[in-house]
Amino acid sequence: MQDLTLLAAIVATGLFFAMSAFQMALAAGAPFGDHVLGGRFPGTLPGRPRLFSGIAALLLLGLAVVVLARAAVIGWPAGIAGVLGPASWVVPAFLVLNTLGNLASKSRLERTAFAAITAVLAVLCGFVALAA
Repeated sequence: MQDLTLLAAIVATGLFFAMSAFQMALAAGAPFGDHVLGGRFPGTLPGRPRLFSGIAALLLLGLAVVVLARAAVIGWPAGIAGVLGPASWVVPAFLVLNTLGNLASKSRLERTAFAAITAVLAVLCGFVALAA
């Protein structure tokens, strides 16, 4: 079971990194606005949504750290060890909500690819939270 937990954590981390890279590209001005936020901002996102994309990129990397720590791939600060268990359950819960938001989007890419990615991530992260 430990091998499956490790595999799930590594696959989830790869998906988190890919999603973070996409958000970083949006924050840097990549013209993908048609594919996010329901397509409200075609082309390059304006200032505030770009800022939120940058924050989202960092959040996604933070979620990856929680999953890797829960799977014991990386260490976790001893002073906040009691936070890891609950935090590892917040990650899949957040991803389920994110999946529902993606499914409700007007953007085809959000409804299909992004919803599928976040749903897979929710399952992988839930498995890591449960198995670790």
